[in-house]
Amino acid sequence: MQSGEGGWSTYRPSKTLWAWSIVGASALTMALGFTWGGWTTSGRARVMTDIAVRNAKADLVAGICVHNFVTAKDAQENLKALQAKSSWQRDDFITDGGWAKIAGIDGTITNAADACADQLVKMKELPQSGGDAAVTDS
Repeated sequence: MQSGEGGWSTYRPSKTLWAWSIVGASALTMALGFTWGGWTTSGRARVMTDIAVRNAKADLVAGICVHNFVTAKDAQENLKALQAKSSWQRDDFITDGGWAKIAGIDGTITNAADACADQLVKMKELPQSGGDAAVTDS
């Protein structure tokens, strides 16, 4: 029998080769996991949580803001005035009108006035009294 006839069954890799194989497989697994596998670091997960909380607060306050706006007296005139404003002035109009102010919350909620103004501008007309504010696309 010649020295090369044993094939894979007789192959014995060195400890160095085993070590580098483990390092390479680990690096490849981590690279694939973080890019395509959906893995994330705890810091990134914390940032994503903070963004989700901020967006949820803004959506909640925007819904309350729409209700406050629609149920206020002179709502129709205020809606016309809001629609006449440019997009970058609308959040100031909502904030100055006090519709985005929630009792018990100091300060303003980030993006709440913008979301409220966006929902109101999409309305073609105000809902009838006693009904919920329905948002319609224009």
